[in-house]
Amino acid sequence: MSASGADAGPASRFGFRPGMVVQELGWDEDIDEELRAGIESAIEGSLVDDRYGDVVDAVVLWWRNDDGDLVDGLVDVLTDLGDGGMIWLLTPKVGRPNYVDASDISEAAPTAGLATTTSLAAGPEWSATKLVSPKSDRSSRR
Repeated sequence: MSASGADAGPASRFGFRPGMVVQELGWDEDIDEELRAGIESAIEGSLVDDRYGDVVDAVVLWWRNDDGDLVDGLVDVLTDLGDGGMIWLLTPKVGRPNYVDASDISEAAPTAGLATTTSLAAGPEWSATKLVSPKSDRSSRR
């Protein structure tokens, strides 16, 4: 990997850094392996799954329209996510099988206690939306 992170491709825009623990949920045969490899390159390690058993810095959630209730999926993701952690929700692009409408994401995020901050193309087939806990929630913790 180069110091610029160029080898990480689209993953270089996700804000992952070496040493971060990133949990991957929703893996299936249709995911973007190049993007996945780019994330592992950026963190200089392997992604962990739901059996990791400790707090993680970020979660990559592959989500399709037929995966169930998005609010429930997002709430489940929060179980292992550390304070200040980020969720990258990866959904099929518009027009692809099982794509998730942007309005569904914008409605589900606040219901799950999250705010959307960034959306970007994550490769030829996937879109990415960054979700975080609103700052007001974090400032009330001691």
